[in-house]
Amino acid sequence: MGVTPLTIGSGPGGVGQLVAAEPMRFQVNLGRDFSLWVFNVGLACCAVEFVAASISRADIIRPGKTASTPGAAQAEVMVVSGTVTDKMAVAIKRIYDEMPEPKYVISFGSCSNCGGPYWDSYCVTKGVDQMIPVDVYVPGCPPRPEALLRSLLTLHDAIVSADAARS
Repeated sequence: MGVTPLTIGSGPGGVGQLVAAEPMRFQVNLGRDFSLWVFNVGLACCAVEFVAASISRADIIRPGKTASTPGAAQAEVMVVSGTVTDKMAVAIKRIYDEMPEPKYVISFGSCSNCGGPYWDSYCVTKGVDQMIPVDVYVPGCPPRPEALLRSLLTLHDAIVSADAARS
């Protein structure tokens, strides 16, 4: 079993450089798989459903796969919920660029998916996927909190299967 370099940190010679064997890579990937850090970009009424998902009835944290984060710099998953206007599209792109790799996006609700009932407006972006790549789409106006939990579990399964395919 050879040593495969695993780099943690930024840039050559940056803080946190580490060369580890394959078992270390497995441990890092396992820890990352079971701790998705979520950042919500709440723009409209779907943001209320995101908040409702964290109460005791839906409780998205209970499966042990997610945690909320105070900012985009710590997040792995960005949930865009609500109507994306052309003016907010620039801010969403900047937030996405601030996120560290690997990063994933969930489009939550009809407005963020395709513009929703406002699709014909001059100032509404026809979906968040026009500016950033989206991994999971959640339909509905507004979607139920359980749909957010299901989308996070779907995203988690996709991450685990992608890591298994790389190994």
